[in-house]
Amino acid sequence: MSDSVTAPTTTPRFPLLVLDVDPADADEASAALFELGATGVEERDATTLVKGTSAGKTTLVASFADFREAEAARGELPASWGARHEEIVGDAWRDDWKKHFRPFEIFPGFVVRPPWEAYDGPATHVVTLEPGRAFGTGLHETTSLVAGVFKSHPDSLVAGAAVLDVGCGSGILSIVALTLGASTARAIDVDPDAVAVTRENAERNGLAARVVADTAPVSAIAERYPTVLANIEAGVLCALAPAIIRCVLPGGTLVLSGILAADVIPGQVDAVRAAYAELEEVTLARKGEWVALVLRAKGPA
Repeated sequence: MSDSVTAPTTTPRFPLLVLDVDPADADEASAALFELGATGVEERDATTLVKGTSAGKTTLVASFADFREAEAARGELPASWGARHEEIVGDAWRDDWKKHFRPFEIFPGFVVRPPWEAYDGPATHVVTLEPGRAFGTGLHETTSLVAGVFKSHPDSLVAGAAVLDVGCGSGILSIVALTLGASTARAIDVDPDAVAVTRENAERNGLAARVVADTAPVSAIAERYPTVLANIEAGVLCALAPAIIRCVLPGGTLVLSGILAADVIPGQVDAVRAAYAELEEVTLARKGEWVALVLRAKGPA
């Protein structure tokens, strides 16, 4: 009889670079991290499930394949970003974010809950959301801004309307629109994981038959919609403006979010306004550092 030897188990370790940057530099810093080999970059601030580490800053957490790659990247970054090494040990981190996600009101009377948390309160509407690999729990101010616009104008924006959701993430805003009375939602995102998560969340809420989710670029959308929403970063909103505008029916409404207020990042609101100048501005809503623009296309409603 031979002796058996059990190989020692190795606890997985995941190297990170963490840096705190001005919100205006977050996109540039994220792009630089990816160019330097990051396999993923998470943004944290005061509005995210896991908070940032420095008030008034955006914390970027970049993952790398190994320590050597992380160290090489750190050496290429501006010293003012203060990049520092951290490490995740073990696999518990995969579900660690869930402890931060509890049922909450996206606006009064409308509760979003994760599948692992029950809710038995007085809310009129309760939807179940598993953000999984996609952006969008409803906690971020950019998301709740759009939801609030729908709540303030249910008859003109969602009642019986077909909605186009550009950059759908988890599908939360499509689900809010449908719950408030929209007839259908077309949800598109360049990230296949986001599309899969949107479909899963639509199924969880009994809305699968009313949601079409796919990775079609907005430039390929031939249909026009009475209500279009896009909760994306301001620079992307500007780049996609011609394609997004073409998707709005004459007299239809476009809701844009993901725009930092003028006193936070001067010029973002003006840049988006300029990109969509052929539409009429109906209102500007603000929450925290973020704003949403509500625009109307010319022509009969």
